[in-house]
Amino acid sequence: MTEHPTLKWFKWEHLKPEQQGVSKQFGLLAKALDNSLEDGPEKSVALRKLLESKDAAVRANIIPGG
Repeated sequence: MTEHPTLKWFKWEHLKPEQQGVSKQFGLLAKALDNSLEDGPEKSVALRKLLESKDAAVRANIIPGG
């Protein structure tokens, strides 16, 4: 099975250490979902929504209360 294209947005190594801890949790979950779910539109939706959540969590870490 090839990696879902959305997973490229879950990389965390380029972030500052403070944000890496937040982002990494989402990245690991995204990889687990990619490995456990069959390809299809709902898998794509699940990963996209997880990406939205990850982005919001990283922003919240950068700007507390934001």
